[in-house]
Amino acid sequence: MATKDRSLYVLKYLWQNSDEEHPATVSDILSALASEDIKVERHALVSDIEKLTEFGIDIVCVKSSPNKYFIGQRTFELPELKLLVDAVESSHFISATKSHNLVEKLYGMTSTYQAAELNRHLYIDGRVKSDCKTLYYTVDLIHKAIKEQRRIRFKYVEYTIEKKKVYKHGGCVYEFSPYAMLWHDDRYYVLGFSERHGKIAKFRVDRIAKAEPTELSAKAVPADFDPVSYLKNIIAMYDGKMERVRLKCEADMMKVIIDRFGSDVYTESWDDGFIAEVNVSVSPTFFGWVFGFAGKIKIVSPQSVAAEYKKALKKVISEC
Repeated sequence: MATKDRSLYVLKYLWQNSDEEHPATVSDILSALASEDIKVERHALVSDIEKLTEFGIDIVCVKSSPNKYFIGQRTFELPELKLLVDAVESSHFISATKSHNLVEKLYGMTSTYQAAELNRHLYIDGRVKSDCKTLYYTVDLIHKAIKEQRRIRFKYVEYTIEKKKVYKHGGCVYEFSPYAMLWHDDRYYVLGFSERHGKIAKFRVDRIAKAEPTELSAKAVPADFDPVSYLKNIIAMYDGKMERVRLKCEADMMKVIIDRFGSDVYTESWDDGFIAEVNVSVSPTFFGWVFGFAGKIKIVSPQSVAAEYKKALKKVISEC
């Protein structure tokens, strides 16, 4: 067998079967090669390891009797891999099958001994995994369209009361100029100009179906386009009229306001609490967000928004 081919077997063995706590002896490696019907002298094997090191592979030699070897620096350290595994397994938008496949690939980034430590048994908060098997390819297509400033076409999915997936508006094909990808509440959204709506709109990526690129140039991005501000001002990604709203808050709500709107949000003292002025998209979900704090956050102005909130509350109460 050619030396370079044999060296690959040596590298494969060390990659899969060695780490700092489990170094391999020359005898270990020779036995593994013999099981692959590869015969090599001890001195030649040591030479192979030296060549791999010269090539840039971090193979650490532990001076002892006998000497032992292990892969030192890897692409990811074990704590980083644990973090990545947890992120994949807890992610809503990654399907169960894809999660399993991705985690298996992460296992291959370390030794079999350390891979066993990646079986974390992380307990998730009951969230439902996405059943969208094409999401990853749609995300990639959108990113490419943004980079190339091209439009895309797609259909949009919704559910019937029988829980069946159907295409929205009878299978209408949306022509869309994507400007930015947004990440909110463990979901991907894409923000851009919709030809159907005649304005900037957003779509949940896992509901996009049959996406395809076009050769049409995208609509120019508006000079005042700011996806960061958009994301901060939208509650639960439901659109509504943008308003500057004053909220009267009890003192212990400061952490809530900062978590939602950022530390640069305008506030001023008020009795035992404070007033916060925020730009929000006024929508039923914004009202639901306020209501969720059981009176600790109240809408002060504009009066039109406060009145709309009271009207929404009365409607809910009347239907109970």
